[in-house]
Amino acid sequence: MSRARFQNQNDWQTAAASENGSGCLSFYVLPPFAALLIVGFVALVALKSPISPAALPVNNSTMVLQSAATNPTPIWSLGLHENTSSSMLSPIFTKEIQHWSNDIVRWANAAAVDPNLAATIMQIESCGDPRALSSAGAMGLFQVMPFHFYPTDNPFDPDTNAARGLAYLKRSLEAAGGNPDLALAGYNGGIGVISRAQTSWAAETQRYIYWGSGIYHDAQAGLSESARLDEWRTRAGGLCSRARQRLGTP
Repeated sequence: MSRARFQNQNDWQTAAASENGSGCLSFYVLPPFAALLIVGFVALVALKSPISPAALPVNNSTMVLQSAATNPTPIWSLGLHENTSSSMLSPIFTKEIQHWSNDIVRWANAAAVDPNLAATIMQIESCGDPRALSSAGAMGLFQVMPFHFYPTDNPFDPDTNAARGLAYLKRSLEAAGGNPDLALAGYNGGIGVISRAQTSWAAETQRYIYWGSGIYHDAQAGLSESARLDEWRTRAGGLCSRARQRLGTP
């Protein structure tokens, strides 16, 4: 919410006429009158002279609008998209994630989120293991907590797991104003963390956004490899090995 600012105005004092001054123009009145004549003459000349647009001041909002008109921000860069579909997944993701490539694109388009962001979450959460189960009770490809499922849902069904997980990601993105980094924090730590200072986030959420934001931005940049993803793999333990065994991929 913007705040109104108030500023005190200076009181202007007018010069008093001399006690000896007559009804005609006195010494105290003549200089201001002459100044007015000069200002009026300058203004008349200025009105007859064309003003170059470059000489006009431009405020920040105008500059931003002009920049947006000439360099529109890609919708995908905000993690959200509308009325747009993508059939591309970045090559940086591991083979286990590429196994689900077509499905990830389909799920992400249905949820109106960037497939690369969806793939980033799957990479960190399960490395593509549809039967992954955490000690906290999170389940499946997107490690969705039990309370996000309907009673009739099969949490380990890939389509169902993706629908529930990406619906929560979409909510997190909306709460974050489309900022994918904050949305990642919300996905891991709960949407409530988005409005809090990063220093108050749990250590797990701090690590999560470190891995996720690095991987996602490498994917968005069109890189063929990701140093952050390689770093994550060295810390992921047997997560991807279990996914390979489950999927039967080499």
